[in-house]
Amino acid sequence: MMQDIANEIAQALSEYTSEIVQQLDEIKSDVADETVNMLKVNSPTGRRGKYAKGWRKKKDGTSYVIHNATDAGLTHLTEKGHAKRNGGRTKAQPHISIAEQEAIKKFENKVERAIKGG
Repeated sequence: MMQDIANEIAQALSEYTSEIVQQLDEIKSDVADETVNMLKVNSPTGRRGKYAKGWRKKKDGTSYVIHNATDAGLTHLTEKGHAKRNGGRTKAQPHISIAEQEAIKKFENKVERAIKGG
């Protein structure tokens, strides 16, 4: 009798765990998509808009990496500003750090809802 209860509990926990893992995968993908879209909207466009259009997500194991496929070298320069060739500095245009903080909040909220069963 006690063994049956233990088996039932173990089975229920296993099902719950696999359900949560599946939901986490979906949440990670959704938040990555939302962050890519946010970066495309909020990134500096420059002359041709290539930088803003270059944001992509890439699956890396169980995680997602968001990167700029067209102008990766510009990410730090636009985010932080840089020295100009003829003196002075360009203005920093924070867009990556803002998107990162928003993604963290969204991910935490969605995970909390998934675990609570909402």
